[in-house]
Amino acid sequence: MITKEAFQFHNVICPLNVAEDGVEAIEYLRFKQQKGIEYLPNLIILDLNLPRKSGQEVLEEIKSDKVLKKIPVVILTTSKAQEDILKAYTLHANCFITKPLDFNKFKNMIKTVIEFWLEVTTLPNHKGKQ
Repeated sequence: MITKEAFQFHNVICPLNVAEDGVEAIEYLRFKQQKGIEYLPNLIILDLNLPRKSGQEVLEEIKSDKVLKKIPVVILTTSKAQEDILKAYTLHANCFITKPLDFNKFKNMIKTVIEFWLEVTTLPNHKGKQ
């Protein structure tokens, strides 16, 4: 919810869908995938600390799917553990960010993530071939 608040604070105009746990995240992605590739998200912001299915399990499932693996995954978590960082990159996360505890710093970090991933980089066009 704090990420959603930060998006609203910066008036980001893009759909933001939030899954409450790892199982729901995968179900959402599978549902969007069945509807058609053009319905898939352009970016996934993933917490490692999810109930029912961990963020690492979600990341592994995303990156092992021939269509979903093209979606950049930003790990946004409280962890600073080197083993979490290494595992995330081993599973092909596109970046790993440790959440700042201060909300103002968090808002600024979200702004940086938004600017980089939605304005600076060129993301895959899901409307193209699978």
